[in-house]
Amino acid sequence: MSETTEQQSVIKVRAALALLGARGEVRALDDSARTAKEAAAALGIEVGQIASSLIFLADGEPVLVIASGGHRVDTTQLAAVLGVNEITKANADDVRAATGFAIGGVAPVGHPQPLRTVVDIDLSRYDEVWAAGGHPHYVFPTSYDELLRLTAGEAAEIGV
Repeated sequence: MSETTEQQSVIKVRAALALLGARGEVRALDDSARTAKEAAAALGIEVGQIASSLIFLADGEPVLVIASGGHRVDTTQLAAVLGVNEITKANADDVRAATGFAIGGVAPVGHPQPLRTVVDIDLSRYDEVWAAGGHPHYVFPTSYDELLRLTAGEAAEIGV
């Protein structure tokens, strides 16, 4: 990702957070946070505190799933929550089309269009969780309740 694109994606997330009245500020990390494990190590927190924004296709429609970094998404559970027949993981092109972000930096806010969102209830165990800020080197702190509000998300058990 070029520096210009990086700046634009992070600015987009900052603007969305401000518009939505979020408490946390996007901050840069010295090391990449492309994976939940990398992000947790860079922040010195438990991997479960990472709110990973993942895109799945539910009967062909993009859905944002915000999963605890300590979980794998159970697609059978997710299909039941969404009331759909088929769940597939989106490819890189689908992710960028749905969110405007590249895999590894997908933020839970700042998408071109609102996405149906499911938030992993396991994130509620933590007072503070961290989400991507639009680029693999940027993150922001939030809470489970705020994440539900920011995304108009539906709380559900979706991880194993």
